Amino acid sequence: MADATTQRVLTLLSLLQRRHVWTGPELAAELGVTDRCVRRDVGRLRELGYPVEAAPGVGGGYRLGAGRALPPLLLDDDEAIATAVSLRLAAGGTVAGAGEAALRTLAKLDRVMPPRLRREVRTLHDATDTLAGGAIEVDGDVLLALARACRDGVRVRCRTPPARPADPAAAPVAPVDRRVEPVRLVATGRRWYLLAFDLDRHDWRTFRLDRVAGVEVTTWRFAPREHPDPAAHVQRSVTAAPYRHVAVARVAAPAALVRAEVPPAVATVEPDPDDPDGHCRLTAGADDPTWLAVRIAMLGHDVEVLEPPEVREAAGRLAERLGRMAGAGG
Repeated sequence: MADATTQRVLTLLSLLQRRHVWTGPELAAELGVTDRCVRRDVGRLRELGYPVEAAPGVGGGYRLGAGRALPPLLLDDDEAIATAVSLRLAAGGTVAGAGEAALRTLAKLDRVMPPRLRREVRTLHDATDTLAGGAIEVDGDVLLALARACRDGVRVRCRTPPARPADPAAAPVAPVDRRVEPVRLVATGRRWYLLAFDLDRHDWRTFRLDRVAGVEVTTWRFAPREHPDPAAHVQRSVTAAPYRHVAVARVAAPAALVRAEVPPAVATVEPDPDDPDGHCRLTAGADDPTWLAVRIAMLGHDVEVLEPPEVREAAGRLAERLGRMAGAGG
């Protein structure tokens, strides 16, 4: 193909990747050619292995379909920069093995990226620091298998750690076999969770994926159930359910402001229906009531602990200690 034809075909490929469906006249107008020329260029893309589909009639047009293999992608400047920056961040992500894959992909992209774009990416990277937040890695195969099970609506068998015994000195218990109907994966930034219906407990459960083992995706399809909001359910589970003490506090600040100050994996923040001043309620859990009192006191707003009494008592003891500390300093 001549240089002009090659450039036009590459532009056509870029257009097909940018939007789901194009009509022939739209593509002809974008390329400055005739409809017949568009049909010839579509044929050239098909010869190169790109599965360009064509549908006639009203609502029809050309679109880039899914092939048997992933063909080369054509990225514009902004897309190339965004992809490179995302890959650099993904190299330190929470999915086991994804970091290596991201680095390999970034190396391929870096080799073909124009020098001016490479300088843009490196400038942005050099000006950015990433704070490691103690993220927990999840096996990529487990994550992908569960994502497919959610999509296909099939049951999953797995093993999870037993519930934490009330007596810390008690002997360890064997892992628990589970049969679940998975609905949705939820990422909190540090961990991955699965919302699923537990068939043996007849209720919705939240599972930390780094603690799930022996995942086996079956071929048994299930009818969809009405389920709670996945993100909200997981947030309630991780902020309250696993802990011995759950504090409910009224915070003298709007819910939107407090949500911006408290990570969703630490506490649930909701408007207080009983407060006419627009204040909010915060729910958080911990095994140590003193730790809870400290975290709530650090919010920087006036707070009233509604329950439990153990947290109120811990707050009183903490206030006495802080008073002695202040007095000792003169």
